[in-house]
Amino acid sequence: MATSSTAKAPNSPRTLLIILLIVYIFNFLDRQIVNILAEPIRMDLGLSDTQIGLMTGLAFALFYTVLGIPIARYADRPTTSRPKVIALALAIWSTMTALCGLAQNFVQLLLARIGVGIGEAGCTPAAHSLIADSVPKERRSRALAFYALGIPIGTLLGMMIGGFLNDILGWRRAFIVVGLPGILLAGFVLMVLRDPRKSGLVTQTSDTAKSLGGMETLRAIFGSRALVLLLVAGSTASFLAYGKTTWATIFFQRTHGLTPGEVGFYFGVVNGLAGAAGTWLGGWMADRFGSVNRRHVLSAPAIGMAVAVPLQLYAYSAGYWVLGLAVLAIPTVLNSFYYGPTYSSVQGLVPLRTRAMASAVMLFCQNLIGLGLGPLLFGMLSDTLKPEFGDGSVQVVLYVASLMGILPAFFFWRCSLRLNAELDHKD
Repeated sequence: MATSSTAKAPNSPRTLLIILLIVYIFNFLDRQIVNILAEPIRMDLGLSDTQIGLMTGLAFALFYTVLGIPIARYADRPTTSRPKVIALALAIWSTMTALCGLAQNFVQLLLARIGVGIGEAGCTPAAHSLIADSVPKERRSRALAFYALGIPIGTLLGMMIGGFLNDILGWRRAFIVVGLPGILLAGFVLMVLRDPRKSGLVTQTSDTAKSLGGMETLRAIFGSRALVLLLVAGSTASFLAYGKTTWATIFFQRTHGLTPGEVGFYFGVVNGLAGAAGTWLGGWMADRFGSVNRRHVLSAPAIGMAVAVPLQLYAYSAGYWVLGLAVLAIPTVLNSFYYGPTYSSVQGLVPLRTRAMASAVMLFCQNLIGLGLGPLLFGMLSDTLKPEFGDGSVQVVLYVASLMGILPAFFFWRCSLRLNAELDHKD
């Protein structure tokens, strides 16, 4: 695609990544704040654990995943401005986060959370596509891992800020205070961020400038055996991650008697810093060792998740919450290795014209199964176990989730065996 004389110069990769990281921090801040506020909301509105799981998980994830597919198809069109898609999405989810604070009953809160999911559906597929177009493939894992730092940082801020605001202002004002700044950020993104394919940075032939049909796109994605295995691995990892995060915050309140503000600070710091370290290390190791042997792009996630299992069991059984949190930092690092390697592999296993769609399919599986079903099914299990274990039912649920960590480890290992034959052969 030729550069026109009036085209604006594209953002540098560093500027692009920093802006997208900030957007993703807001994405997870608004997504995860509900976890630290779940217990005050439950007591105020008289909700069951199943309703908490539905509110924190499935209500958001169902619309997030379903709408992510058509939005990603739109983002893959050569004429689409991906920064505009991201800015509009940010404005919508920020507004709906603020509206959560106005909810007077479970149904209203559920509808507001659905609105957050609708907005956030437009962010990550377009962002992944932008990054893949702007960064050399040998640095792609690190670039996507840098973007993924928004997950632990946003989660940390959501817990710390949400817990602090809840303790001094209440959970309703916490939603409003957190949601409104994102609307201003959306305007900044719209003014500053530019699409490289509209600036001439991405060269497109007459063939690559055409959008693939829907069935052709799906065949390109699901024709990769490695990608199918990666979808299973990423979905099970996400199922456990979202389920454990939601119920670990409640576990420290019910079992150890901490306030939402205390859990938000202590658990938020441990989970956020350890998650950030693991996310960055996972991307670095994927690029470092994957350059020697492509299968090692996924070696760290496979090994890390297997080693994390006994450490998590010990952390949730510790009699003192300080010891439990300290030990929990290690498996959090190990379980966070997977993001950069997973999404860099997604981008390297499909043709250029299907990158946003491939990310959307991965997000569909991860979020519908992970975010949608993880908190909900673990909440249902907690309600089932309550007659026997009382408030200790959440601790039993976390034991089950920890033991299940061997499943994503196995599927990441199986996928790694296919990477030498498939990865980066379509760039």
